[in-house]
Amino acid sequence: MAQGRPIVVAGAGSIGCFVGGLSASAGRRVSLLARPRVIAEIERFGLTLTCLEGSSWHVASQQLKLSGEPEALAEASVVLVAVKSADTAEIADAIALHAPPDAVIVSLQNGVANAALLRSRLPGRTVLAAMVPFNVIAAGEGRFHRATSGDIVIERDAADTAARLSVPGLAMRPTDDIAGVQWGKLLVNLNNAINALSGLPLREQLSDREWRRLFADQIAEGLMAVRAEGIKPVSPTPVPLSLVPHLLRLPDALFAIALAPAMKIDPQARSSMWEDLDRRRRTEIDYLQGVITAIADRRGLNVPLSRRIVALITAAETAKQGSPRLTVAQVRAGVSKS
Repeated sequence: MAQGRPIVVAGAGSIGCFVGGLSASAGRRVSLLARPRVIAEIERFGLTLTCLEGSSWHVASQQLKLSGEPEALAEASVVLVAVKSADTAEIADAIALHAPPDAVIVSLQNGVANAALLRSRLPGRTVLAAMVPFNVIAAGEGRFHRATSGDIVIERDAADTAARLSVPGLAMRPTDDIAGVQWGKLLVNLNNAINALSGLPLREQLSDREWRRLFADQIAEGLMAVRAEGIKPVSPTPVPLSLVPHLLRLPDALFAIALAPAMKIDPQARSSMWEDLDRRRRTEIDYLQGVITAIADRRGLNVPLSRRIVALITAAETAKQGSPRLTVAQVRAGVSKS
């Protein structure tokens, strides 16, 4: 990281504002490349950052450089890419045009293919994949709440970028198997769409055995697909992914003992895909369940639940009425149980 040059968050939405805000609170120079609505909100209120564990921080707007133009990348020492997956190619081209050649590019995005796409469009540059385990609620008036727990995991590099980006309240740790970590996160993230279809807070959804059984069946399909590809996913929790479907199917009382204590979730937290539907935005379904159906197409696998969920999310996007608030039976309609 070059001395004195800023960290630029490219795509400062919920995750980007939280990560960038905590970096600024620790005295780092931070620029947020964001949409006009987000810029106006931060200019008026600053950033108030809170987390599930009870800590809070306030960052005045004057502590940040705010811009809606890609020229904000011009002095970057590190570019934290936090745009939606569908916008990766566009932001890569902006980085190529504006960011210094020695800037380190870190993808904080969902999915498993974004770092590869960034590398293909940014030849010769340092591009690191990462995995963000927590979700962030945008509560309005510059308030961003980390509603689940975990450390950001970054691909290990010689410069020890993970350690150099870590600040109080935001630990980052390196890994030698970022591909396995990302595939493990993708399998867990298959619940994003289920949560969006339910409209329930995550904790309420996961407290209901029927919703958990649906999630278990979805993970089972995902595991079948990634194993067919020869992929060895790394669990983002202490529980091996092969056991997760079995534990999710347990009765409520047993589940509360076996797995629930490992899942620290704010009572009001919902998935980022629920938020996308709520705000009438394009979702990342093609980069989650869509990845599983693409593998199934290549391998001749049967993944009816994944296909059903892709269709339901696509319909909800088109309807632009937020979460359809479906029941488990409605989600399963026409799909045989695993």
